[in-house]
Amino acid sequence: MKIKRNIDISIAEACSTLKVSIDTIRRWEKKGLIKAKRDSAGHRIFDVKELERIGEKINGKGDVNYHVLKSKNKSKYKVVELFAGCGGLALGFENSGLDCELLVEIDKTAVETLKKNRPEWKVIEDDIANVNFKKIKADIVAGGFPCQAFSYAGNRRGFEDTRGTLFFEFARAIKEINPKIVVGENVRGLERHDKGRTLSTMISVLEDFGYLVSYKILKAQYFDVAQKRERLVIIGVRKDLNKDIAFPKEKNYTVSLREVLREVPQSFGQIYTEQKKKIMQKIPQGGYWRDLPQPIRKKYMGGSYYLGGGKTGMARRLSWDEPSLTLTCNPAQKQTERCHPSKTRPLTVREYARIQSFPDSWEFSGSMSAQYKQIGNAVPVNLGYYIGKTIISILDDDYSSSSFPLEVVQRTLF
Repeated sequence: MKIKRNIDISIAEACSTLKVSIDTIRRWEKKGLIKAKRDSAGHRIFDVKELERIGEKINGKGDVNYHVLKSKNKSKYKVVELFAGCGGLALGFENSGLDCELLVEIDKTAVETLKKNRPEWKVIEDDIANVNFKKIKADIVAGGFPCQAFSYAGNRRGFEDTRGTLFFEFARAIKEINPKIVVGENVRGLERHDKGRTLSTMISVLEDFGYLVSYKILKAQYFDVAQKRERLVIIGVRKDLNKDIAFPKEKNYTVSLREVLREVPQSFGQIYTEQKKKIMQKIPQGGYWRDLPQPIRKKYMGGSYYLGGGKTGMARRLSWDEPSLTLTCNPAQKQTERCHPSKTRPLTVREYARIQSFPDSWEFSGSMSAQYKQIGNAVPVNLGYYIGKTIISILDDDYSSSSFPLEVVQRTLF
């Protein structure tokens, strides 16, 4: 498909060239498959190269050379990661060039996964509340602490307001280690949790510890991950270092399932009952429950049929030409269905791992359900890589590398 080689074109030109409707372009934009910019008059304009990729994806082409990202260079910076899970963030950090000094994780099966794949890593299997960090030295402390409301939030007692929560233990580790950089990650919903008071308290605590703090919601689909997964990432830089906070800039492309699920190793996975399989066979690629015939639709949905909301995860079949929806801990759960694009079955464990950008060599311990849970809860490895590269750039005072563009941000104000 050939498109004239100017830099940007209008939505009308895009429709004409690609021979699709304006509604289709808008649908691609809404799904995050393509980004619109605004010209001086406020009109949407589109990047020509990305339009070419979208057009090629429609025809089963449009590769973006997906692979698990790995830097050839190693940095001198050491990381302590808390709530490490099965290693998505840690592996991404390692691939970026960071050195994993210590990992803490309470789940036995996840710890087995970590030790199986990286026996050289020091891993503590324990409740974080039992770990003393006072003698540990590290440049970075990171962790995906669970999001909890604070019993005393709003009483302006700072660190003490968070007592009894896992963020308190995360903050305690930071206080005892005093790293140069702090990285916290969580679900997007943290931004609005308890009307924003939870996140506000977290940031205030880190600022009281002497950090310049900001946060950003990173969309994994723009960071070489074939998944529409969003994570809220907090970065804090110790104020005495006089360094700016930065986040990685989003790419102008997405990775499709067609590219990431090529030649996936054989593995076990959940299966549908015969009744469920008959229903899912009626769902077209990229479709969901609304594509079922009316009588079947009402019977399948039950009481949910009459409730509000799109319920777009129900009876959902993924599309080859798009990234996956956010993976959950169960690919066959009725509310968050993740059916293979062309085969009538849930995604397998290794397909899950590919979509989370784990390499095929990364083995998961435990039962099938435990493996799905570990992968579904993980930070995508390639997203971890981009966060790790950003941290290295901040510590190296390298904010303008053309090969790794960053967005420098200011202090978050509340």
